[in-house]
Amino acid sequence: MAGSETKTGSAPADPNTTNLDVAIVGGGLAGLYALHRMRGLGLKARVYEAGSGVGGTWFWNRYPGARCDIESLEYSYSFSDELQQDWKWPERYATQPQILAYINHVAERFDLLRDVQLNTRIRTAGFDRATDRWTLATDGGEAVSARFCIMATGNLSTPRVPDFKGIESFRGPWYHSGLWPAEGVDFSGKVVGVIGTGSTGIQMIPLIAKQAKHLYVFQRTANFSLPAQNGPMETAREAAYKANYPERRAEARMSGFGVSGYPSPTQSALAASEAERQGKYETLWQRGGSIGFLSCYNDFLVDEQANDTAAEFVREKIRSIVRDPKVAELLAPKDHPIGTKRLCLDTGYYETYNRDNVTLVDVRSAPIQEITERGVRTAEREYALDAIAFATGFDAMTGALREIDIRTDGGPSLAEAWADGPRTYLGLAVAGYPNMFMVTGPGSPGVKSQMILSIEQHVDWIADLIDHARGHSITRVEADGEAQDRWVEHVNQVADSTLYPVANSWYVGANIPGKPRVFMPYVAGVGVYRKKCDEVAANGYEGFTLSGAESLKRTG
Repeated sequence: MAGSETKTGSAPADPNTTNLDVAIVGGGLAGLYALHRMRGLGLKARVYEAGSGVGGTWFWNRYPGARCDIESLEYSYSFSDELQQDWKWPERYATQPQILAYINHVAERFDLLRDVQLNTRIRTAGFDRATDRWTLATDGGEAVSARFCIMATGNLSTPRVPDFKGIESFRGPWYHSGLWPAEGVDFSGKVVGVIGTGSTGIQMIPLIAKQAKHLYVFQRTANFSLPAQNGPMETAREAAYKANYPERRAEARMSGFGVSGYPSPTQSALAASEAERQGKYETLWQRGGSIGFLSCYNDFLVDEQANDTAAEFVREKIRSIVRDPKVAELLAPKDHPIGTKRLCLDTGYYETYNRDNVTLVDVRSAPIQEITERGVRTAEREYALDAIAFATGFDAMTGALREIDIRTDGGPSLAEAWADGPRTYLGLAVAGYPNMFMVTGPGSPGVKSQMILSIEQHVDWIADLIDHARGHSITRVEADGEAQDRWVEHVNQVADSTLYPVANSWYVGANIPGKPRVFMPYVAGVGVYRKKCDEVAANGYEGFTLSGAESLKRTG
């Protein structure tokens, strides 16, 4: 084994401290793969997970209709060909239970659970520059010392329960989509209110409508949704994928969104005739999925006039499906370009509003004023409800990291350092916080890509850097402030050249009152980002200061 703990500095001798090479925070898809890779390097690593099981977002999000919006044959690990050949997905778009079963299978297949500590939340993490080690404290009082810390805390893992006045007075049960009871909820015979019509609401509303006596949907902002055209996995489709997995994975790694089968567009929407555009949009609508629309024309996400050709196509689809013209207009988004918020997928969402037991409540014109004992009061009237389901999303991308008190030598916490918005280098590291890495952090393509592909790329890159550090007696790896500033500026420039910042989305933290408005994802594309990361590594980890026993140092 190249390099070892004895070569790069001895660990503390405190018998009450768990000593590791790498501490991994989070037991979802990222944390489990990070554990697998660290073990492969011969390192002592352990995962700390707050939940009672592994799976991350797929463990917590058990709400009705929870389903991935990337096809299952794409949304899966690629690191083991045997795994991807053996596993059989029952549907084109996998449900939460199916994905959780897959994650548990992976954990068992690769014997990962013996190094996963469940029901353990990391409260604090402090870096000591005298020893170049992190000390983490759990909610159970355990101390953990590690040379490196990998934050695999997830992008959508901190549920946001809105602070409506009077919420504590409601006499019925209320639920949040990200904290749904594992045993499920039966809404049969009940009058239910769903607050929120983002991706989660769009998935749960059709199923709750089929159970409830009556469903009131409280909508502040309409969102674009496309049909998933989901169905049982076709044998021929599965066989074709598995026969060409190496080529498909290679294509996905250099693509825009991390999904194969969607080459970079070369034509402008405005250069095509209206008949040609309508034909393409109709084909994509019938095909199902969102990536086809996002990558259909080269100006789709940069030119508002081009974008509106697709937006109006979808609005017309909504008008053709929803029988009540007034309801259809409320459901047809007109305040943001299509694709600048998360482009949702659905099964029967718009059709649901044709049901007699479903009422759409426009809370933009008549805002919710309070939650009462009996239900929800808007500026117009009170709605009596037996139960409420909040589909109000998450403190995305930064929430989970901000909940941990992360500091270096007693300096400002990461939350304080990010008071004006997150700043990272490559979405992988933060200047001033050595030996700490993030998986799909702000400033990376993470949430704007096939997440597992981005997870693997991040973890592989981090693993290579840690292995490089071991082999060169490097005990400290720290992002340079200037390199970070340049990266943040680049991320902003790329975003500003698109339509993305126009929308009040969770990409800019708009769903969290008081959160700084900063566009967080890197949207130049997965392939472009991968090349930049590879260049940084090839140039001796340019933009990082590497130091240790041999006083090796490289700066960008």
